[in-house]
Amino acid sequence: MPSSSSGASVVAIDNKIEQAMDLVKSHLMYAVREEVEVLKEQIKELIEKNNQLEQENNLLKTLASPEQLAQFQAQLQTSSSSSPASSQPQGTTQQPPSQPPPPPPGSGPSA
Repeated sequence: MPSSSSGASVVAIDNKIEQAMDLVKSHLMYAVREEVEVLKEQIKELIEKNNQLEQENNLLKTLASPEQLAQFQAQLQTSSSSSPASSQPQGTTQQPPSQPPPPPPGSGPSA
């Protein structure tokens, strides 16, 4: 009769292992779902920010004179050729402080 009791204990151990694996699986699934929700929210915010920046960029392009656009393009070319390993994403190039942004329309020159 000892063999039947050892067989029952093996089954009991297998059941405990299966329960533990199910518990781990459910905890992992919960954590993954939470992380997916956080990432979805971040993606949504980044898309909104990107749309806002694209609108701002288009507005600035329409307000800038052709000379300003040409000067900006020249600055982009010199900054990208002078730094061989540029780690800045496109659009984050800072203008030098000597170049103030164009005045809003209708403000006129301050003489």
